Amino acid sequence: MKKIFTVLFLMMVLTACGSNSTNKDFNSDTTKKDTNSEEMTEHNYQFTGESEHWEAVYFYEGTELWGEKNEQTTHSSKDSYELVLKYKGALKELSSMKNLEYTYETTTSSGTKTEAYKEPPSEKVFTNRGGSENGAIIGEGEVIKVNVKWDGSEESFQLHNKAK
Repeated sequence: MKKIFTVLFLMMVLTACGSNSTNKDFNSDTTKKDTNSEEMTEHNYQFTGESEHWEAVYFYEGTELWGEKNEQTTHSSKDSYELVLKYKGALKELSSMKNLEYTYETTTSSGTKTEAYKEPPSEKVFTNRGGSENGAIIGEGEVIKVNVKWDGSEESFQLHNKAK
């Protein structure tokens, strides 16, 4: 039953990430020309990886808008990400877990999430989301470093774009 809920949760995450366009494909760059002499490039990637106890998926969507104003080139960008971290073992193995800290690091950004538990966690999937405007865009060939610490244990692994 728990496997069904996990599969349904991941399907909802994937559906939500792809709902901006009916034909959007993760791991793709799309360039569109606008009538205002602006050019938009979309970056949609999915990075995956795992360690002995953990697996993760990093969904990334970024948009760049290039244009020209007063004979000068203009640029703006916007991006969002979602890191989904999943414990590979049984949920009961996390019943004694009191603390969880996981970090990610790209060439342009990083993030940390720390959780403390008074009661055992009720799920083995943990999510961190974020985004920015006018920051650097993550490249298709990026390698994302992930580190997970939980109650005296620690594992590190990398996420790669399998479509590259």
